[in-house]
Amino acid sequence: MNKKIGILGGTFDPIHFGHLSIAQAASVKLKLDKVIFVPAYIPPHKKKNKIVSSKARLDMVQLAIEGNKYFALSNFEIKKCDTSYSVETAEYFKKSYPKDTKFYFIVGEDTAAQLHTWKKIDELKEIVSFVSVNRLGYKAKQTQVKVRSIVMPNLEISSSYLRQCVKQDKPLRYLMPEKVINYIKKNKLYQ
Repeated sequence: MNKKIGILGGTFDPIHFGHLSIAQAASVKLKLDKVIFVPAYIPPHKKKNKIVSSKARLDMVQLAIEGNKYFALSNFEIKKCDTSYSVETAEYFKKSYPKDTKFYFIVGEDTAAQLHTWKKIDELKEIVSFVSVNRLGYKAKQTQVKVRSIVMPNLEISSSYLRQCVKQDKPLRYLMPEKVINYIKKNKLYQ
């Protein structure tokens, strides 16, 4: 029986309930066997000096998904120590799983409209099926790449908002897992 694996990449700076809800919604709607969280080492669209260390982001994802048998963490992009391109990640998973495994690359609705600009998108489309999840305040645009849409209740949470909350010493409870909040405080991140 072929497996169905979801891939959720991102900076996860920090991970929050929005990320976890997206993974859960995709898992349920697509009947996935597993959703793999893949933190980027250096995302092509972000500056390295603007994000916390890859180790801290990896640790926070591990803490956030702990105890969920349907979620897994991959350090593939972190171990590369270079700019992360989704096509390389997809190729890695394709080699790591049986041939009949079906991969679903999960993106936000805002990202779906930009997929045609991704590195080696034609190769990537051969390996994965794209799934987009709605985002609050974003109107879906026509895409040049075939994407299946999933609608879920919106959680208006962003990593940038959470970083501001930390700087301003605002409460984080109910926005991210308690273990992640404690990790941020203990390691004095985003201050």
